[in-house]
Amino acid sequence: MLKLSGIRVAYGQRVIFDNADFLVRPGDRIGLVGPNGAGKSTLFRVIAGEEKPDSGDVQMDPGTVIGYFSQDTGEMSGRSALEEVLAGAGKVYEIGKALEALEHRMGDPEAEPLSDAEMDRYGELQGEFLHRDGYNLESRAETVLTGLGIGPDRFHEPVEHFSGGWKMRIALARILTLEPDLLLMDEPTNHLDVESIVWLEQWLMEYKGDLVMTSHDRQFMTRVCPRTAEVASGTVTTYSGDYDFYLREREIRREQLVATYQRQQAQFAKDEEFIAKFSARASHASLVQSRIKALEKIERVKLPPETKHMSVQFVPCPRSGDQVAVMGGLGKAWPKSGSAAGGPEDGGEVLSPGQKVGSPDAFHWAFTGISGIVSRGDRIALTGVNGAGKSTLLKIIAGQTEATEGTCVIGPSVRLGYFSQYSSDILRPERTVYEEVAERLPMASVGAIKNILGAFQFSGDDSDKPVAVLSGGEKSRVMLACMLSLPVNFLVLDEPTNHLDIASREVLLEALARFEGTVIIVSHDRYFLGHLANRVFEIDRGKLNVYEGDYKYYLEKTGRG
Repeated sequence: MLKLSGIRVAYGQRVIFDNADFLVRPGDRIGLVGPNGAGKSTLFRVIAGEEKPDSGDVQMDPGTVIGYFSQDTGEMSGRSALEEVLAGAGKVYEIGKALEALEHRMGDPEAEPLSDAEMDRYGELQGEFLHRDGYNLESRAETVLTGLGIGPDRFHEPVEHFSGGWKMRIALARILTLEPDLLLMDEPTNHLDVESIVWLEQWLMEYKGDLVMTSHDRQFMTRVCPRTAEVASGTVTTYSGDYDFYLREREIRREQLVATYQRQQAQFAKDEEFIAKFSARASHASLVQSRIKALEKIERVKLPPETKHMSVQFVPCPRSGDQVAVMGGLGKAWPKSGSAAGGPEDGGEVLSPGQKVGSPDAFHWAFTGISGIVSRGDRIALTGVNGAGKSTLLKIIAGQTEATEGTCVIGPSVRLGYFSQYSSDILRPERTVYEEVAERLPMASVGAIKNILGAFQFSGDDSDKPVAVLSGGEKSRVMLACMLSLPVNFLVLDEPTNHLDIASREVLLEALARFEGTVIIVSHDRYFLGHLANRVFEIDRGKLNVYEGDYKYYLEKTGRG
């Protein structure tokens, strides 16, 4: 059990928590929600002991093992992927290494025999190792790595060869293999594909410890966490239901709070009117003083500030032709030497059109023979396992790279807008948010640009922030503002929901549902795809499967539902 009482955390004049309480009971699975910057990560650090509160108490059952997954993976080097995960098991890993050293001496005829004390120590270590299920540690680590998309062929690959997103998976595998008593997870789904998210969801369902986590994936949060805690306005408010329950209950509580606030304000107005009317009359002096003292004692109801949400409006654009994109026999290959950097999904080197492939063993084909038509009004979910070539196909459609073979023809009157999961990399760190958008809209007035930025939650001084200080979510909003401010009728979107919180994702979802043009999208957010897609293109083992139905239909047909 974990109990936080009267917690206060402040950074200078900025108060994050003020007399906040939080309770984690045995068996709890709590989804932590709240606006960006409200203090969710701070709460994790306080629980994990990485940060001490300015005041208040943190109580925890003795011997509790905490596993904390954050977005900061730290330094990883000098080990293989499997060794890195095993090392994260903490004491049980250290016991295993000590046993290995002792057993090596016992099996070496030339080594000095173990002393009686060392034999006793060996027995103690062996007993503790058995109690901690140490003999299954390596198989657990291999199972977790495989579930997160890192197969046996990469177990012994140096961690330095993995890209940032894959290192996040290794860091997550470290925590899961530890199987702690209390698991803290800050956005565990950020760098996972749908298959890995489904695996993690099932793993957490079977996990025996306590769980507190944040996630921008609404479906994942709702399925895994039957309780919800909101971090906002310096406090932590717990709700006895999942995320959907929380949304309904929060609205009910706010309506009740507003009604109480209005009643209190009406009573204050009456009391203040009485005081003003009779303060000059000596005959009413005692009554006036009594009212004043009563007013001073009343605890005033405070309304929390309204949460700001993104507001997406599309610029009008001419209608496109019926055939938006026609793909014929598309294929893409890249040298295998580039695969250590992640291949085409991570921007690896690719084979140019017409370049001789040479030895088949020297190159890897992301896909071959892909043919299909994107029609006006389509909302296509592009799916496939990580590394299947989804991002590469979108790049070909968007004209960001050329196919090795085949053709992709964009139809007449098509105005294409492309969002890449790496789009924020093209932002200039020294520029402000305003300058980045203004450069792409040279004919727009200052007021028009300010309105666009305000819709994407960059109001007032926020528009003057340098790009260098922006979070991942803020950079994504800048790129969306840049793209959606242009007159486009075909949106090619590669993970546009990455780094966006649940509220911003749902605003974007509603906007795309209203959009009169055509959309093809890659996203690992199943809720998002389930409420948007009317067709599904799946890249499976280098080929394209087309499902003429929505995302639910696709899940049912493929047995993934």
